[in-house]
Amino acid sequence: MNTNPKFAVIGGGSWATAIAKMLCENQTEIAWYMRNIYAIEHLKHQKHNPNYLSSVEFDIKKLRLTNDINEAVAFADYVIFAIPSAFLSGELENLTESLKDKVIFSAIKGIVPETSLIVGEHFHEKYDVPYENIGVITGPCHAEEVALERLSYLTIACGDLEKAKIMATNLSGDYIKAKTSDDIIGTEYAAMLKNIYAIAAGIAHGLGYGDNFQAVLMSNGIREMKKFIRKVHKMKRNINNSAYLGDLLVTGYSVFSRNRMFGNMIGKGYTVKSAQMEMSMVAEGYYATNSAYKLNQEYGAKTPIIDAVYQILYEGKDAKKVFAKLTDKLD
Repeated sequence: MNTNPKFAVIGGGSWATAIAKMLCENQTEIAWYMRNIYAIEHLKHQKHNPNYLSSVEFDIKKLRLTNDINEAVAFADYVIFAIPSAFLSGELENLTESLKDKVIFSAIKGIVPETSLIVGEHFHEKYDVPYENIGVITGPCHAEEVALERLSYLTIACGDLEKAKIMATNLSGDYIKAKTSDDIIGTEYAAMLKNIYAIAAGIAHGLGYGDNFQAVLMSNGIREMKKFIRKVHKMKRNINNSAYLGDLLVTGYSVFSRNRMFGNMIGKGYTVKSAQMEMSMVAEGYYATNSAYKLNQEYGAKTPIIDAVYQILYEGKDAKKVFAKLTDKLD
């Protein structure tokens, strides 16, 4: 196994920028694909991403910047995808380089809409990437706090723990602690589901519910997540670990949470479309709500919070009335 691999980051958003920052502190050169040519030119001359985490200054000599996804993939042994799940298929349409011999890590929190698969399963089924070459990078970790170099924790999951360790080593630093896990499917579903609960938390806040209700909502959320993940992939896991509960809490409570912000706007009376237009970043939980709700038609887990968020976002039901009913279903 290559113990000194090359890395590529696919994506130009805040999480991609944070991952590039972490990697640059451990690598002499990384490839970084983003489709926005203006952003690439700005980075080359001004040393920061103009659109996301613009306070982060890069050593340009360490960046192989490209708007050709094939160039980035060809350069690397480990390829990290950090783009919204709703846009993944579109980005991959231009891919001609084979991924079969690459180690793929997903930093994407969601399900690929076209296949209704989590990202790891999508790469396995559509691109013949073996499961031992697929991993997940999850939190609890907001990109904004990485930019500020505040102490943050990552969970790196992979079926091959040696590959997880290599990724963890290359993301670790003075303000990043990374641990490994073998629960690829569970951590990936948790990363998706916590965004839905964060939208619920935001809706509650927008409707005027206080911290007491928020605490009840989050405690019910982790139990609901446990039931859902157990239906999808039964294995021994501690749902109270930071990859599950910790990630849920930071996404539900943090001022940096775009999903909570999106939910807050819905609770205050914005339509879905107007809230999306006002936000400069994608709220992954919007797409995750639809995917989780439809998946659960098959699995049949008891998920009153997911159901409530779905009714508000996709069925156009009144948030105040939906949450009034939801309060009777929580304990």
